[in-house]
Amino acid sequence: MLLSTTPTIEGHPVREYKGVVTGETIIGANAIKDFMASLTDFFGGRSSSYEKVLIQAKDTALKEMMQRAEQMGANAIIGIDIDYETVGQSGSMLMVSTSGTAVVI
Repeated sequence: MLLSTTPTIEGHPVREYKGVVTGETIIGANAIKDFMASLTDFFGGRSSSYEKVLIQAKDTALKEMMQRAEQMGANAIIGIDIDYETVGQSGSMLMVSTSGTAVVI
């Protein structure tokens, strides 16, 4: 499955538009990650534990979106948008939602 944030894929004209397709995931960060992130915040640097959570959530949402596109008969998704939001009490959970247009190229 080809994925693109652009409205077209060069050299591959869109033959059929299948419709809007989405993927969502909500993932929590546990107390240990919160503690390690607070140390990183205090001392500076990158929080690899939170970065891993972000990557995992993004990958999960994209996979879900690809599965839905395949069910629609698409072989590509164009115009992909990825959104990150915090949800839950005190923003303790991360929601990643992806959307795009499922197409046949």
